[in-house]
Amino acid sequence: MNELRGKQAFICDMDGVIYHGNRLLPGVEAFLDWLKASGKKFLFLTNSSERSPRELREKLKRLGVEVPEEHFYTSALATAAFLAQQCPGGSAFVIGEAGLTNALYNAGFSMNDTNPDYVVVGETRSYSFEKLEHAAQLMIKGAKLIGTNPDLTGPSEKGIVPATGALIAPLELATGAKAYFVGKPNPLMMRHALKQLGCRREDTAIIGDRMDTDIIAGIESEIETVLVLSGVTRQEDLIHFAYRPHYILPGVGDLVP
Repeated sequence: MNELRGKQAFICDMDGVIYHGNRLLPGVEAFLDWLKASGKKFLFLTNSSERSPRELREKLKRLGVEVPEEHFYTSALATAAFLAQQCPGGSAFVIGEAGLTNALYNAGFSMNDTNPDYVVVGETRSYSFEKLEHAAQLMIKGAKLIGTNPDLTGPSEKGIVPATGALIAPLELATGAKAYFVGKPNPLMMRHALKQLGCRREDTAIIGDRMDTDIIAGIESEIETVLVLSGVTRQEDLIHFAYRPHYILPGVGDLVP
């Protein structure tokens, strides 16, 4: 643990690590106080595409903790950056929330429901058959399918809820297309995080609650991994994975000396 606590920077997931829905998890305040008091660099790296960094900052403030906006990076921002490189000034039909559409607008993309370059899917509560039907028709005409993240489920106050991987599956099945996912465990997301932190991978650790995104992302990027059992992955689930995290903790508060 002393080696882990000696890291210069921490990449930290949010859902299932910092909060469940609108409930701050135990130990989070002590963890954040320790990061700040120790002069650690840190970045909240979330596969959720619903909210902007500003909205995430405001959410944490409502939950009782203050974190500046520059400490947040989302799969929506990573997706927008990726698409801006692939197709500058392109257009998209989006099934998602404001955090995703705003990120695409800010990257120079326009919204297009007639002949877009891409169909982009992220978490949303306005999911409907009409949107799926229209997206499938656009894909058949040539639009490429992009997912902000491959998560099938996510934690909430009410329990496990469907996430982007589950929402995008009907489009893959209906059209035969395979989505390209930008969020974790895609190494693109991890490189964005390291650049934002200005740290080497050897000096960084990633903390997450999912073996299939957070932990595999760290392993494939050669970043030390910490699995917390406060979210999706349970201790008994570990036997189903061919890889292991470097550390397993009940929650982020257990990192505090």
